[in-house]
Amino acid sequence: MPFIATNPATEEVVAEFDGHTPAEVDHALEHAAAAFQQWKLTPMKDRAQLMLRAAELLEGEIPIVAELMTSEMGKTFNSAKGEAAKCAATMRYYAEHAESMLADEIVATKGSLSGYRFDPIGAVLAVMPWNFPLWQFIRVAAPTVMAGNVMVLKHASNVPGCAKYIEDLFMRAGFPKGIVTTLFIGHDQIATIIADPRIAAVTLTGSDRAGRSVAELAGRNLKKAVLELGGSDPFIIAGSADMDVTVPLAVTARVQNNGQACIASKRYIVVKERADEFISKFVAAMSVVPTGDPMDPSTVLGPVVSKVQLDELTSQVTDAVAKGAVVHTGGAPLKGKGYYFPATVLTNVPADSRAGCEELFGPVAVVQVVDDLHGAIEFANATPWGLGGAIYATDQAEIDAAIAGLDVGMVFANSIVASMPELPFGGTKESGFGRELGEFGLREFTNIKSYYVA
Repeated sequence: MPFIATNPATEEVVAEFDGHTPAEVDHALEHAAAAFQQWKLTPMKDRAQLMLRAAELLEGEIPIVAELMTSEMGKTFNSAKGEAAKCAATMRYYAEHAESMLADEIVATKGSLSGYRFDPIGAVLAVMPWNFPLWQFIRVAAPTVMAGNVMVLKHASNVPGCAKYIEDLFMRAGFPKGIVTTLFIGHDQIATIIADPRIAAVTLTGSDRAGRSVAELAGRNLKKAVLELGGSDPFIIAGSADMDVTVPLAVTARVQNNGQACIASKRYIVVKERADEFISKFVAAMSVVPTGDPMDPSTVLGPVVSKVQLDELTSQVTDAVAKGAVVHTGGAPLKGKGYYFPATVLTNVPADSRAGCEELFGPVAVVQVVDDLHGAIEFANATPWGLGGAIYATDQAEIDAAIAGLDVGMVFANSIVASMPELPFGGTKESGFGRELGEFGLREFTNIKSYYVA
């Protein structure tokens, strides 16, 4: 099957690649297995030098790869440049810190020497989405490769140019063939690859439906799995919130990456004493978000990724309005070329509407008014997801209450939820399990091997 990239802003085909045959896939897995046998023995300092070289190459090509990301999935050129720079910085971080993070831990026992070490486990299959074409993979690959493993990438079919760029980047940096391999394969081939004995583990970023499927396959084959799934992150506006700080970040939290981020705030939960002020200022700010050509430096909101996604978002909003939701701004696709949906604010959204119980993957914000902070936390937790959450408050007690009370993997105060190499990233409940990034992410795909010397 061909892998085709269509520019969401112009609706024109920008890239097309042929899929790999079964024989080519088998050949690639053989290379990966052989590469692992050598890579796991490669000294950490040599791994780090290659990772730093890859980061250096990426930094020199930021405008090129940013334009590629923009053309394939529609993110603004500015945000694409930021994504590429973040990838390079993360590669540098693990090149510099992996050795100390993976050092043996010595434990006092009756023996003369005992503790545990972190050994690599093999080839890790990464099933990745389109919304952050470089970052989603690099944030897994940088620590996992530094830990001594190799990566096999099955990327989203609509970003084939980005998938090819990733493999080429590692090869040009001097990594041996097979350390990072891109496969152009369909979803129907994932089960076969997970079952292959040359694959040691699998990581997936995607929908909860995809996560259930991959988890089942991994369990059936007794393979380690890490799942980063969907989210409907709460954005809590507490009584002590500073609106001058809160409102601009509320807009960014919803329209970042054209509204297509698993950790984007989607449910805005405001205490009633601040509701009128927040809704008024939020709607005013959302109504003037610069929307248009993602290559234009002044554009903040570009198109959603595809016609399918545009129709899905439209259907969710239409259903909510039919059931009583109020549209304060936006609410319908923009006319003309491209898959554009404007920044939208909804209130009075019924819980049984699609917008009230589904993840909104586009620039649509749902605002809910509650009595107090306790009610806000309770409402925030009343969802099957548990990825991230944010609270905006100047009172430390309110911040502490949210950090302790939110049933999520990450809580950010007076800042939008974000990923960074220093902190573990992941969720709970139906948002998945396992962690990326931080020390925990570095150790996810290692064998924690205990040893004891009498």
